[in-house]
Amino acid sequence: MERRLSGLSASAGFAYGPAVAFRALAGLRREKGSADDERKALSHAVALALRDVSALAARLEGDAAEIVGFQVALLEDDALTEGAYAEIAQGVAAERAWTDTMDSEIAGYEASDDAYFRARSADLVDIRDRVLRRLFDLPEPTNAPPGAIIVAEDLPPSSFLGIDWSRGGGIALGGGSPTSHVAMLARGRGVPMVVGLGPQWQAITGAAVVDGVTGVVLAEPSAETIERVRLQRDELNRARDDAEARKREPAITRDGAPIAVMINVAGLADVRDFPVEACDGIGLTRTEFLAEEALRDEERQYQLYADLLRWAEGKPVTIRTLDAGGDKPIAGYTIDGESNPFLGLRGIRLSLRHKDVFRIQLRALARAASAGPLKIMLPMVTTPDELEQSRRLLNETLAELAEEGLPHATPQLGIMVEVPAAAMAIAAFDAAFFSIGSNDLTQYATAAARDASDVAAYADVLHPGVLAMIAHVAAHGVASGREVSLCGDAGGDPRAIEALLRAGVRCVSVSPGLLAMTKEAIRSVDLAASRAIP
Repeated sequence: MERRLSGLSASAGFAYGPAVAFRALAGLRREKGSADDERKALSHAVALALRDVSALAARLEGDAAEIVGFQVALLEDDALTEGAYAEIAQGVAAERAWTDTMDSEIAGYEASDDAYFRARSADLVDIRDRVLRRLFDLPEPTNAPPGAIIVAEDLPPSSFLGIDWSRGGGIALGGGSPTSHVAMLARGRGVPMVVGLGPQWQAITGAAVVDGVTGVVLAEPSAETIERVRLQRDELNRARDDAEARKREPAITRDGAPIAVMINVAGLADVRDFPVEACDGIGLTRTEFLAEEALRDEERQYQLYADLLRWAEGKPVTIRTLDAGGDKPIAGYTIDGESNPFLGLRGIRLSLRHKDVFRIQLRALARAASAGPLKIMLPMVTTPDELEQSRRLLNETLAELAEEGLPHATPQLGIMVEVPAAAMAIAAFDAAFFSIGSNDLTQYATAAARDASDVAAYADVLHPGVLAMIAHVAAHGVASGREVSLCGDAGGDPRAIEALLRAGVRCVSVSPGLLAMTKEAIRSVDLAASRAIP
């Protein structure tokens, strides 16, 4: 009998296929050998797991490679296995020793006050289970049949990245969050995904339907349901194909309002196969991963930024200064042990605490500006003084470069609007442009953490209070003649686009994979039709 399970949509789309469940490996036992045999067995399993993850990391680029690279680094660290080998020496079986050691590590990460480490606990669970599967010679989730519905409590990013999604398939999770790394990856690849089903996910057997549009999973669907979903899926695929065919055309609403659509990137790898003529420029460049390896290397940063400007062929490129802190720590730079790092020293607050590092980035940015229209965006700005301090540093940097005779240009200096207090006092900021960071603005305005599945439903950009702040910033942009864009997930969410446009947003920046459908959603809006902003 067909059963309906309600969750949260994490990636739109429809999928139907055999449900393949991945449950915890706890309770499995092997025949225990001598201490030497057990040590060799664990060592071999760890080596195989490291080989698997390294091979996966070598095939990836950008954010995806960074996610898997963290697991490679952990598995290469001998400290990870020391505790397990110590237990084995005392007569404990390899699987028990490994599980004990990893569960202790996972508990430590999960209990951390730092959101970054809490989020990384999923990587440790993935590593634990990878090694156990190798120890028991069990299949990986990546060996699921084509088109399968992956059913689990949670799905590690590395498992997602190892699955061939080119032949369909979907994801149904008991836990998870629409803002998790896996959800971000699923949206970028068009994989339907529903999260937050609760314990009932364990009862999904046989075949299943994932309706990523409404956030529903149907277990053992009827023939009528399967046919309906097939038609919906085909219709959506046709719409995506049509959107891709029109990707290079401008985004104009039905009543003739042109809307700029830019892209969010983390480096040149994100746009290597993307046609520059399809976008209106780069609206957000994250430099956390780009600059982390070159934090004090001006020449390296200059080359990275200049590469993006050369790719853009004269279109504007907005580069956000280092947005470290919160869930993006950098060893030796961010503060350890903050009780609430999302509300602590992050973004521009940290840059102004590390002016030596900030100057290096500003010098590299000013030099790269000679290669094209570069705009500097400051993250997490709360007070006008933060903007003015940054402007003084930029001006000093420009004077230094002039004295040294190095080619450079003066970039525009703008701010990211993601703190509610800054949004409501927007007229106090003498910025050249404003870019609304809808993810954090929504998180802070609704008091709902981005990484917590239990409160995910609260963090809705369509909340009237959030839309009112966006409208307030957009109205100030019109009144002051300054550009206002939006670079958060909401810009690529078809459900939110009409509300954002009616709030006055006329420029959005989205991931390259969402650009075509975003333009189509914009083309379906008729702003001339009367409808009040909530």
